[in-house]
Amino acid sequence: MNEVQEHILQIVADMKGTGEGAVNIRSDGQKAFRRSSEHITIESKTDKDGIDIRIAPGTKHESVHIPVVLTKPGFQDMVYNDFFVGEGADVTIVAGCGIHNCGDCDSQHDGIHTFYVGKNARVKYIEKHYGEGEGSGKRILNPQTILYLEEGATVTLETSQIRGVDDTKRFTKAECRGANSEIVIHEKLLTHGAQHAVSEMEVYLNGEGSRTQVVSRSVAQGSSSQVFYPRVEGNNRCFGHVQCDAIIMDSARVQAIPAITCNHVDASLIHEAAIGRIAGDQILKLETLGLTPEQAEQKILEGFLR
Repeated sequence: MNEVQEHILQIVADMKGTGEGAVNIRSDGQKAFRRSSEHITIESKTDKDGIDIRIAPGTKHESVHIPVVLTKPGFQDMVYNDFFVGEGADVTIVAGCGIHNCGDCDSQHDGIHTFYVGKNARVKYIEKHYGEGEGSGKRILNPQTILYLEEGATVTLETSQIRGVDDTKRFTKAECRGANSEIVIHEKLLTHGAQHAVSEMEVYLNGEGSRTQVVSRSVAQGSSSQVFYPRVEGNNRCFGHVQCDAIIMDSARVQAIPAITCNHVDASLIHEAAIGRIAGDQILKLETLGLTPEQAEQKILEGFLR
């Protein structure tokens, strides 16, 4: 790994070197490094580009890192990764993609991740996206995350777009099939310049007592634009809460279009949306503590997205 690749891995996956536990590093469309662990196996697919990650039943407090790095200008990459999480497992999965593009052609990564989460299993999934490089070519990321949850399964998604991604279309679909299953989605998004971002979500609460919480926090700067479109459907006794909060700056544009559908008398669904600028009294308060207006603004944005 060269310095650029190591730098990106540190940002998107908090990795130094090859990290610990089960690891699969993909660089410019090729396997750069792979390591399975005693309870977690990673194998290449035979029918298409991608990997199968199998987590044994009862696996506790282990992690899987599967970052992707693109450094070749104009490189187009697509990968299919499937996760099979055994009954009663409790694991953390760290994904993420970083693009370093110094050329004049667009670089793009499309990742399709599908999760099959067994009975009473718990998964924390962390995904960070980042772009850098002085080239005029775009940095494009289009992730898809598909989840199927069995009885008592719990999945927490923490997704974030840090900086430097010119275009992104994120699609997330979750089916809470089993009773008392739960999906929690925390999304953080930053756009600047002329960047454009779309985030679509579909959550189906089919199991009795299933639950979801969807929280999106975003900051739009410059002339960037964002569209957030979460849809939650309750088909049994269930509970769902959708919250969209955005800070808009400069000449940016933000759309939040939450939709909830109740198909059962005991389905309880709520949605909230708020878009606005930073309040002047917040900046003034921090200025009285010795910060410049620019420092105060940055402090507020960091706290909002934390």
